[in-house]
Amino acid sequence: MYIIGYFIMAVAKVLDIVLICYMWVVVARAVLSWVNPDPFNPIVRFIHNITEPVLNPIRVRIPINFGGMDLSPIVVFAGIIFARTFVVNSLNQIALSLL
Repeated sequence: MYIIGYFIMAVAKVLDIVLICYMWVVVARAVLSWVNPDPFNPIVRFIHNITEPVLNPIRVRIPINFGGMDLSPIVVFAGIIFARTFVVNSLNQIALSLL
């Protein structure tokens, strides 16, 4: 049973790292929205392509746009913090109970 526990612990750690990296990508997207970057830059296109599938549905469902400011990254941050707090910690507790 301990092998499953270590596997779940590894999944929790990888998920935590992925969520942290995605949060930084969303921060980069927010910073890029304040400036006028070159839309043909591969890094800008990559950040846009990675974040748009998450940010666009939030903009459509919850139109939170105050004075031209897009607040959908804040909703994404809240979701990431929830996932890190609830899902990752729950997986860690499940893994520890199996060890």
